[in-house]
Amino acid sequence: MAPWKRRLAMVSRWLHIYLSMASFGILFFFAVTGLTLNHTEWLKGQQRTVQSKGSVDPTWVRGSDEKSVAKLEIVELLRKAHGVRTEMSEFRIDEFQCTVSFKGPGYAADAIVDRATGRYEFTETRMGAVAILNDLHKGRDSGKVWSAIIDVSAVLMTLVSLTGLVLIFYLQKRRMSGLVSLAAGVALCCLIYRLWVP
Repeated sequence: MAPWKRRLAMVSRWLHIYLSMASFGILFFFAVTGLTLNHTEWLKGQQRTVQSKGSVDPTWVRGSDEKSVAKLEIVELLRKAHGVRTEMSEFRIDEFQCTVSFKGPGYAADAIVDRATGRYEFTETRMGAVAILNDLHKGRDSGKVWSAIIDVSAVLMTLVSLTGLVLIFYLQKRRMSGLVSLAAGVALCCLIYRLWVP
């Protein structure tokens, strides 16, 4: 065997082993949540919605233009009063009311503030543990850090797959059966897509 081939085999084996171990937890997480994503009926009965009322200082919302609305004060009051820990996703202002929305994995909350009186209605929805896992799988409302983790996970799994493919070429007794299995797996996925996916 040529030195460069021996070197490639050694590096591929090393990468495959240690990347597999490093990404095991990530792979397991995405495998399990892939299953729960495919069975949204498992979410039934987990959603809980709570409605409450309160008020903000009327001077915070009575300004004649959007810039005069005390957005920061309103958001912080809502966080403190209702224990909101997720990011604010939207702050809408119209002539009669302000609507503040918070979103996170498996979580949504909205406050509608009357600009004339400062009174608001707060609706909080918690969708349960499975919904949290599903949203983390999709990267929905989970922030930039988790989005970066998803990117790193994708790179790790790609490298594990590619190093495994390289290694099969160095296993003479398993090379043919391994490549046949690879081709059969790809062909089966294509066939299922062709025949049964609308």
